Amino acid sequence: MNTFEKWDDQRTDRASSVTQQHAYRRGPRIAAIETLVPHDIMPGLLAIRVHAQDAEGRIWMGHGETYYVPTSVASVIHDFFSPRLLGSDALAIESHWRFLYERMIAFAGTGAELRALSAIDLALWDLAGQIHQEPIWRLLGGPVRDSVPVYNSSGGPSYGRSNKQVPGASGWPGHGDPGKQGPLEDNWASMNQPVELAKELIDLGYRGMKLWSFDGVYRRQGGQLLTARDIDEGLAPFRQIREALGDQIDLMLDGHGFFSLGAARQIARAMQEVRPLWLEDILRPDCIQTMVEFRKSIDVPVAVSEMLVKIDDYRRVLEAGAADMIMIDPTWVGGISGTRRIAELAQAYNVPTLMHDCTGPLTLLAGLHIAGSNTGVAYQETVRAHLATLYPHLIDTQLRVESGHLELPMRPGIGASWQAELFDSKHPGYRRSDSGHS
Repeated sequence: MNTFEKWDDQRTDRASSVTQQHAYRRGPRIAAIETLVPHDIMPGLLAIRVHAQDAEGRIWMGHGETYYVPTSVASVIHDFFSPRLLGSDALAIESHWRFLYERMIAFAGTGAELRALSAIDLALWDLAGQIHQEPIWRLLGGPVRDSVPVYNSSGGPSYGRSNKQVPGASGWPGHGDPGKQGPLEDNWASMNQPVELAKELIDLGYRGMKLWSFDGVYRRQGGQLLTARDIDEGLAPFRQIREALGDQIDLMLDGHGFFSLGAARQIARAMQEVRPLWLEDILRPDCIQTMVEFRKSIDVPVAVSEMLVKIDDYRRVLEAGAADMIMIDPTWVGGISGTRRIAELAQAYNVPTLMHDCTGPLTLLAGLHIAGSNTGVAYQETVRAHLATLYPHLIDTQLRVESGHLELPMRPGIGASWQAELFDSKHPGYRRSDSGHS
């Protein structure tokens, strides 16, 4: 064998070795994407499963979700995202996230497009955790804690559920009905039996409760100008709880973005006497300057806002000094990949992060994973009526609050799977894409 032949053999060996290394570095390939809108259970929800197959033929399945306008989100996933994703490396999460995020932002795609990216991102992180046999918080660098403090928000069993009078109707964001008397009807109880509700939550170990007590005022007359009677109506349950129980439980107010600047100032100044932990979305976050003026003119903490979606929205709020705390919904801002960017940005401004969930079980689990890997997360929202009556119909894991906390998920991946029977190909809300077909 001459010198050239020896060199050629060595080059072939090196090329073979490099090919093997590249094959090893590549993750399982995305083989199929399924989406489901469970109109009969939670019509605003979009559930997703991403299937991936590795070189040995093993099949993995990642689970994700988002909320609101789910049929539009499903169309984005199948008609726009699937050509990029099918056949690609399921573990290339950052590559997929950055590519899709940049394509969407280029044409102001911050609605259904960003929710679609959020759902995909959750499913890919779930796949990564399962493949590496670790919970997501471990892949993100955690744990920084063993459990996450939670509070209860005032949704009842029917909040976000399928409406028997209007089947398939998902309702409107932030427009929960006042509820009715009965078990877990926390919105009704917060206005009609607030002390009894607070005592019950304290006995169950909850550290805080969030009331929607000014929603009725808005429904009655809008949010432009408030009378003394309006203020007394919204403040009454807070006053009753403080008079009966003192500071045994944290109190927060969610205004759902219903009020003008003047009305918001009226509410904030009146709320001083009951020492809220924060006021949330009393104003809509339409104008950063107005939000700054609001915060500077009041003496209670302000939380802003799950109504924001772009990372730059949060940057501008933080830079302008418009918030004491920031609230993030992981399935509206670009999934776990988007949420961790925002949470880390908030830490640079020494502003705590709050995790939102009035939407779905995987949103809640995603928040726990972020909290398990970021010391700046202060609180996780829960709706106990959802934990008890809704989420068991959707996922195979029971989420239980103990001593005011939720434990970090220990299962590999996100910590739960969709109930298998949900993804029935005959269900009218079902779609599937594989090998370029939907």
